[in-house]
Amino acid sequence: MNYSQLGKEIIKNVGGESNVNSLGHCATRLRFKIKDRSKVNKENIQKLDGVISVVESGGQFQIIIGNTVGDVYDAIGRISKLTNDDDGGKQEPKTKEKLFDRAVDLVSSIFTPILPALIGSGMIKGLLMLAKSLGLNPNSGAYMIFNAASDSVFYFLPILLAYTSAKKFKANLFIAAVIAGALIHPTLVAAFTAKTSIDFFGIPVVLMKYTSSVLPIIFAVYFLSKLEYICNKYINPVAKNVLTPLICIGIVVPCTYLVIGPITTILGNTLGDGYQFLYALSPIVAGFILGGLWQALVVFGLHWGIVPIGYNNLALYGRNTINGMVGPSNFAQAGAAFGVFLKSRDTKVRQLTLSASITALFSITEPAIYGVTLKYKKPFYIACFSGAIAGAIGGAAHSAALAAGPVGILSIPIFMGQGFGGFIVAILVAFFMSAILTYLFGYNDKMNESVSEAKVINSDNNILNNLMDVVINAPSNGEIIALSDVKDEAFASESMGKGIAIIPSEGKIYSPVDGVILALFPTGHAIGLKSNDGAEILIHIGFDTVELKGKYFKQHVVQGAIVKKGDLLVEFDIVEIKKGGYDITTPMVITNTDDFTNIVVSAEKQITINDMALLLTREL
Repeated sequence: MNYSQLGKEIIKNVGGESNVNSLGHCATRLRFKIKDRSKVNKENIQKLDGVISVVESGGQFQIIIGNTVGDVYDAIGRISKLTNDDDGGKQEPKTKEKLFDRAVDLVSSIFTPILPALIGSGMIKGLLMLAKSLGLNPNSGAYMIFNAASDSVFYFLPILLAYTSAKKFKANLFIAAVIAGALIHPTLVAAFTAKTSIDFFGIPVVLMKYTSSVLPIIFAVYFLSKLEYICNKYINPVAKNVLTPLICIGIVVPCTYLVIGPITTILGNTLGDGYQFLYALSPIVAGFILGGLWQALVVFGLHWGIVPIGYNNLALYGRNTINGMVGPSNFAQAGAAFGVFLKSRDTKVRQLTLSASITALFSITEPAIYGVTLKYKKPFYIACFSGAIAGAIGGAAHSAALAAGPVGILSIPIFMGQGFGGFIVAILVAFFMSAILTYLFGYNDKMNESVSEAKVINSDNNILNNLMDVVINAPSNGEIIALSDVKDEAFASESMGKGIAIIPSEGKIYSPVDGVILALFPTGHAIGLKSNDGAEILIHIGFDTVELKGKYFKQHVVQGAIVKKGDLLVEFDIVEIKKGGYDITTPMVITNTDDFTNIVVSAEKQITINDMALLLTREL
């Protein structure tokens, strides 16, 4: 399918890019917020190849695409600005979120864009330290130039964070950069270094070191976003372009020097001192816990709650002991993948695992995690245990990174200094322990056979599939209703596939089959499975629940997981979801309905997860 062409046709028939307030997507559908409904040609959209149906619900114009919705969304992003964060293309209705979830989202949004700069500078720093140890003169021009390249990212970190924070808080990017520049202006940096006392119209200024700082500029830009909003709202448009920048810079910079900067600097110092205190109590225990949990935190994106502490420590003390403890876990994942490579006799498995192991050694662990260790489960557990042991070794040696960046073979030089020998031991232990234990206990080719069986693909020459009836159990305890009776046109019309709907009596969704998780939307409201018998199943918890952005949902599986009938997939809070005005009716449809000659729906009204909900039949 030509996704770019489909994207162009969709934009054209919704009235053009200028007729769209915002665009988002969930597991199966594009969700438009339209300015003028009269400009939308719904009939033409429904006729497009690749569009299943069109639904208007919850104030949104929803175009049902199916499993390829992400590809269509990306294609629209390439030919328009609708998915550009600057234009609010991904905005969803505001909902209350858990404080921790909001914090993780905030940190990841601010720090993720600057990772390439941190990685590149960190690598240069490591190579420069190695070159110096091999005899490069630190007074040479080459050393000074490369040193400037490696140090600039941290010296000017407030400016980089100002840019990403402004994008997150919807503030003017360049005003934010100016404010950051004021914090690291040479005159005021020199005044701080010389311990000069200054005042602002008689108010004493507590000078702080803002080069390499993290928290002050983030809070300053947040304040800027609020002040800018007020200015734009109340200042006459004729004068807004002149007065808004004047007021924002004129107020935010002094306020940052007088209030925001000192308070957040003290907060950052307290945070760093608190971590150092806990670390000093038992670096071995700290290393064991962080090293063992790190890759699991990465899988769920929760590591962003810890990453800023490492950056803060690097700015305060010039050393990041967190990376000294969690870095070896990357090598543990590499070792687990290599253990599978050594044990397997399957050519395809060996090719995949060797490639995944090598990329993990260079700090890119996703292929190893998602393609190997999580896939077979035991290697992931072994890698976590090996990471814990290695983390304890790194903690005991007080290993630390002296520059930013992910941990891999190329970044080893940035750990030179105190604890460097211990760090080398830790990464060797992580790799070889994980590889050996995986080889002995974590994998055999029968595991790969079971995974392959879970990924059966229907074809005309698959005789076993053609002979088998497929039993689909209920995904939840509750009351069955006909799919045609649900209040969502896409499901009621069976355009998504035939099936049933259940009004759950408890907030739990279980696997209705033995199979594999094909898709798991981050918000937890939709799950796609493929049974070992070849049935492709979509379970959609409630209608428009994507708007909750994962609130009240708890996932118990990950994409690619092998599941058995009755395994718990997702929990959700029925009471709170209903309070929000959402319908919790849960359709379960067979998205490859055409592969079956008949689908029989259970005649029972009340059903449990142990009861058959659907019977799918085939003919030769």
